[in-house]
Parts: sequence; structure tokens; C-alpha cells
Amino acid sequence: MSTALNARRPAPAAPATPAAQAAPAPVPKGLLPVVLTATFMTALDIFVVNVALPSLQSDLGAGPAAVQWVMAGFSLALAAGLVTAGRLGDRYGRRRVFGLGLALFTLASAACGLAPTAATLVGARVLQGLSAALMGPQVLAILRTAFSGAAQARAFARYGLTMGVGAVFGQLIGGLLIRADLFGLGWRSCFLINLPIGLAALLLVRRSLPESRAPQRPGLDPVGVLLVTTALTGLVLPLIQGPQLDWPLWTGLCLGASVALLAVFAVHQHRATGSATATPLVDTRLFRSRSFSAGLLAQLAFWLGQGSFFLVLALHLQLGRGLDALGAGLVFTAIGLGYLITSNTTHRVTARLGDRRTIAFGGLLMALGLGLLALAGYEAADGGVGWLAPGLFVDGLGMGLVIAPVTSVVLAGVEPRLAGSAAGVVSTVQQVGGALGIALIGLVYYGAGDPTAAFGHSVLALAVLELVLVGLVRFLPPGAPRRG
Repeated sequence: MSTALNARRPAPAAPATPAAQAAPAPVPKGLLPVVLTATFMTALDIFVVNVALPSLQSDLGAGPAAVQWVMAGFSLALAAGLVTAGRLGDRYGRRRVFGLGLALFTLASAACGLAPTAATLVGARVLQGLSAALMGPQVLAILRTAFSGAAQARAFARYGLTMGVGAVFGQLIGGLLIRADLFGLGWRSCFLINLPIGLAALLLVRRSLPESRAPQRPGLDPVGVLLVTTALTGLVLPLIQGPQLDWPLWTGLCLGASVALLAVFAVHQHRATGSATATPLVDTRLFRSRSFSAGLLAQLAFWLGQGSFFLVLALHLQLGRGLDALGAGLVFTAIGLGYLITSNTTHRVTARLGDRRTIAFGGLLMALGLGLLALAGYEAADGGVGWLAPGLFVDGLGMGLVIAPVTSVVLAGVEPRLAGSAAGVVSTVQQVGGALGIALIGLVYYGAGDPTAAFGHSVLALAVLELVLVGLVRFLPPGAPRRG
């Protein structure tokens, strides 16, 4: 009887072999080129406008306020929209929101390049910033969800390389475009160059990007959107305008109000996170992760120094050393060379050392490079710029080792369903850190009086900031070195 019963029972299923288990979906070959093209255009348009300002001011008859807003409009719209854009990707699909942002960015670039008046150009730059905000968090979220392990480390290394190339070579590219004066376009070519690049990337979006979104389609949290957008606008606007206007009363009031609104936003998000009915814009459980919370502090320390460094270097080269925009851009190639060397191999370094040691080593290299720049900067203003090259090269080596792992470590422990929200927070910290750094280092630079001493004092302050970054690394989770 027992034999007959056993014969009727189905044989137990054999354990699934690794080959039989569900394999991760293959990553389309075109994914990285498409998302990194958008990253490059965004980084380029932040820095390339510095070169175009003198000629566009003359061509459009723009006053000082309009010229400031050509730069400020982009940065303000970008910083204010990133957190909300991350949630839009979680809800409606990251590929869809990325494609919308790319299309709008390409359209806004055309509007910038064809702008008949300064007011039109400012409006187009605001649209550019909002479009870049739609793309930025989606890029980070797509890299977080599409790749894993060593492949993810390589993807973030390419992301870091792309951001750095756009930032480091933006001024050189702009100088070359204006000098070439293609079709008599002058400064307009700095914006119109985005058209063929953006259109080519748009054609590949549907084919190359897999769609991903949070499984429960989280709500938008309109109260949270209003609070965070108003707070970030009140924070970034005075940081951008304050240094040029000698910090009038309204800038201090805006900063105070923004801090209060950010506190209200944090309380609102914490309550929504613990609610069974509400959906927070930023899930505060993210901050329970050591890699996320400590990684954001490391992000802030790093980005505090980046925008301000490029600003004081450009001022030193053009005002202190008398170079034109193209000549200054050529000097930037020294830092670009160092950056290209290490950013191409960062994933191999992190595979051996882990993220934490790699970031610390990169921070020490940056501090050393900035120290060398300070020594060269204290020379007479008419000294040769060749003495700056060693410090720039070493600083570039350090930058290449930091920018990718300091981004990937923040997102490493984030659940895929929260990837868009987390990416929005990371991108916001990058932008706010850059604006805050420019304001703080601007106080050092303009407070020195003498242009030669101003550069030396500023880069010494930035060297100290890199040592702070190295100190913050100890709070990151150790993380075993990756293999592969």
C-alpha cells in the first residue's frame, strides 16, 4: 500500500540550478550612451555659458541683471526641480520622464540659440534648467536599477567621467566654438550644438532604455512639492545673487525662511512616511541607511568645492593672469588630463580598495593638488601659468577617484522602488552644495582684495575642505572591495 501511495506522489522538484533561475534582464547596449549624453549636455551647459557671456551681452544689449539671470535662471530651476522630478520618475516611469526632459532640453537649447532678446534667453535658460531637472534623477535611478555589482561600478565610473569632462572642458569647448564662429553664429553655437546631439539621443530612448518605476505608483505629495520647491528656491536664489549684490537684507531673509521651510518639509515627510494613507515625496527611512546619510554628507563636502574651484580658477586666469577665455580653457586641460586618467580606471580601484578607501585617497590627492596650486598662485600675477599645471594635474587625479564612488555609495543600499526619490535628493545636494560653495569661497576670494592672494587663499580653503571630505569617509560603511 505504501509503495502504491508513494508511486502516486509526484517526485520532489529538483533544486533550481543557477542556469534555471531567472537571470537578470540584459542591459541594452545603447543605455549608457543615451543617459550619459544627457548628463554631458547638462554639465556642459552649466559651464559653457561662462565663455559666452561677454559676446551675448554685446549682441543682445543685455544689462548686468539679465546677464546674471542667464546663469542664475538655469541653476535655480535645476536645483528647485530635482526632488520632485525624482518622484515623477518613480510614479510615471523613469524612461518616460527622462525622454520628456531630453525633448524639452533640446527644444530649450534651440530657444536659447535663437533668442532675439535677453528676456527670451533668460526664459529659455529657465526651461533648460527644469528640463535638466527632469533628466538628472532618472539617470542615477536608471544606473542604480539597470546594473548591479561590478557592472554598476563601471556604469557610475562612466557617469563620473562624463560629468567631469563636461565641467572641465566646458570652457574650452565654448571658447573653441566661439572662436570658430560656425556659420556666423558666434555665442549661439554654444546652445545650438545641443540640437543634433539631443535629437540623436531622443531617437534611441525607446530602443535603449528599459522602463522602470516604483511598483506601487506613489503619489506626488502636492504639499511636499510646494514646500520643497519654495524652500530650495529661497535657499539657492540668495546664494547665487548674494555675492554679486553684496548680500542685501532680502538675501538673509530668504535664507532664514528657506531653513524654516526645509524644517517644516522634513517634519511633513516624516509624518507621511509613518502614515498608512499618505505617500511622502522623500521617504525618510532612506536616512536610516548609513551609506545614504553619511554618503550625502560626503557628497555635500565634495560639491562644495567643485563649482567654487572652477570659478576662482577662471577668475585667476582671466583677471589675475590676463588670459582670454580660450587661453583659460586650454589651461583647464591640465586638470582634465589627470581626471581622464583616473576616472577611466576608478571602477578597478574600487574593486581592489572599496569605495571608502578610494574616496579618501582621492580626497588626499585633491588636497595635495590644491596645496600646490596655492604655492603657484602666490607668485606674481605676471608669472607663467605653467607653474599651475602640476597642481591642476594632481587635483584632476583626485577628482577622478572621488566623483563616481561618492555618488554610487549613496545609492548602494537604496531599494529600487525608492531609487528615483533617492536620486532626486542626491542631485539636489550636488546643486545646493555647488551654489553654497561658490557663495562661501566667494567671501574668501573677494575678501582678500589682491587678485594673486585671493586665489591662494581660496584654494587653501578648498584644500581644507577636501581634508574634511577625507574625515567624513570614516562614517561610511566599510564595504568589502568588489571583485570583477
